[in-house]
Amino acid sequence: MADKLTTFFEDFLEKNSLFTNKKALQSSFIPDEIRHRDEQINAVANILAPGLRLERPSNLFLYGKTGTGKTLVVRHTAKNMMEVAEERGIPLKIFYLNCKLKKIADTEYRLIAELARYLGKAIPPTGLPTDEVYNIFFQALDKEQQVVIFILDEIDQLVKKAGDEIIYNLTRINSELKHAQVGIIGISNDLIFSNNLDPRVKSSLSEEELVFPPYNALQLQNILQRRCNLAFERGLLEEGVIAKCAAYAAREHGDARRALELIRVAGELAERAGDQKVTITHLDAAEEKIERDRFLDVVEHQPKQFQAVLYAIIATSKDRASYSTGEIYNNYKELCIKIGLRPLTQRRVSDIIAELDMLGLINAKVISKGRFGRTKEIMLSLPTSLIPKITNLLREGLSL
Repeated sequence: MADKLTTFFEDFLEKNSLFTNKKALQSSFIPDEIRHRDEQINAVANILAPGLRLERPSNLFLYGKTGTGKTLVVRHTAKNMMEVAEERGIPLKIFYLNCKLKKIADTEYRLIAELARYLGKAIPPTGLPTDEVYNIFFQALDKEQQVVIFILDEIDQLVKKAGDEIIYNLTRINSELKHAQVGIIGISNDLIFSNNLDPRVKSSLSEEELVFPPYNALQLQNILQRRCNLAFERGLLEEGVIAKCAAYAAREHGDARRALELIRVAGELAERAGDQKVTITHLDAAEEKIERDRFLDVVEHQPKQFQAVLYAIIATSKDRASYSTGEIYNNYKELCIKIGLRPLTQRRVSDIIAELDMLGLINAKVISKGRFGRTKEIMLSLPTSLIPKITNLLREGLSL
């Protein structure tokens, strides 16, 4: 078997790749020019620019659906700003952190320790009192006159794990600094995230707000064409592939990240099959593969309360196609008693249902019942073939 594998890898290296620069199709790639986001780039640049004069920029909160260019715009603007600062010797630092990363931003201690490490202070992963970690962090910040901007991507994940007090502490940090100034940029895909924050935290974080609208099909096509020119040799994409890929992504709330992932996976499938071109058949196969993997990945990484609500929805759906929030809540409470989980209020469960809807796991729409008021009618959006796998995944996660 080892000999066969060696031969396989050697043969693989001898083949010509369909890709010339696969990185151009990754969400982390920052192109020199960002299309269809001039308004947002100008807004972010105007808000952050005072940092170059060693003035504290306003805290900024960006939100919009996944793949609408929030992270790309901020990192592109920050990169250009840092180039000017370095060229002119301006003491400006910009630090980007994805709060979804495990063991980096899942507790208050770990987040502050990570920020302190960025400023050159080594802090052990555990063991110190949180107050001491804050003190080390403050000293590292305030050792010289400087402006430090922290970009906290997927900030909603941080709040879910560590609570919103940490955001309040970070946004109020300037009152304890004598030499440095700190600005916070929060980025979230969750459109209702800020509604659940403590009013003090919300007002501190959202000094400026910017909403990113979804891309339309023509904008996605334009973005894809530009990235594909970098990623593939000319003529390797069958006619119609880019247009269909853009149409797929536009249907999914104008998600450019999804469009790039689709075309990348289609290219990989074509390469594995030994084909010389990326065709619409490869694109359709990529769509099916990503859809399957995406659902399983999303469900696996949700907190226990989310998993419990989704399990209650799946259990309720066995009886009929659609059902109300009240019915789900009753099943959810019974499930919580069974697994020893503290039940949330019906209002909080309703918020979770809204987030599951945003993730595409369910379809929730408000319907009127006349004089009996309004209710949410909920239906599963999961592919039927995946329901048994997802049910087993939830059973494992909830220790059922």
